[in-house]
Amino acid sequence: MNFSSKLLEDAVNEFSKLPGVGQKTALRLVLHLLNKEQEEVDHFGNVLIRLRKEIKHCSVCHNISDQHTCNICTAGKREKELICVVEDTRDVMAVENTGQYFGVYHVLGGLISPMDGIGPSDLFIDSLVQRVATTPVKEVILALSATMEGDTTLFYLYKRLKDFQIPITTIARGIAFGGELEYADEITLGRSIVTRVPYQNSLIK
Repeated sequence: MNFSSKLLEDAVNEFSKLPGVGQKTALRLVLHLLNKEQEEVDHFGNVLIRLRKEIKHCSVCHNISDQHTCNICTAGKREKELICVVEDTRDVMAVENTGQYFGVYHVLGGLISPMDGIGPSDLFIDSLVQRVATTPVKEVILALSATMEGDTTLFYLYKRLKDFQIPITTIARGIAFGGELEYADEITLGRSIVTRVPYQNSLIK
């Protein structure tokens, strides 16, 4: 792609680094911004700068938050003894959108993936074990994507938590194998949360 301006080229190259954004889409976005008023573009840039500088992760569940503790963990009406374990913030949003879950969360920050060099120590697994060991917990729901990495992480978490003698459940497989949780429709995901099953039932005897 030939550019008439080095500034334009640099901006397009930066936008095209975003997931799912090719050079043509990046060019369209940059040209759109060029057609906006200076104040709008300044606001756009400042929002991104503030996001990167000021965003926090909840000290309890590791979800993205504006405060030291997120508004889900501090909400008085949530069932604090019910913990739903998810891969990342996108999955928290997906489960919340179902309107079928009223407990709290624990965000792992990824999935175990030896091929990508991601092991248990790279995730927020120890803090989950610590939560279960030190706070009243009546159930842990393992709501991870139905992928090889998801299943590997499920099995590892089960081994770490099974000695606490609490129910460890997983979402029902209304989610097809290989499916990412964040892309499931709200009805299917909601039904999978409600009809969750004991994880050990899925293990090969």
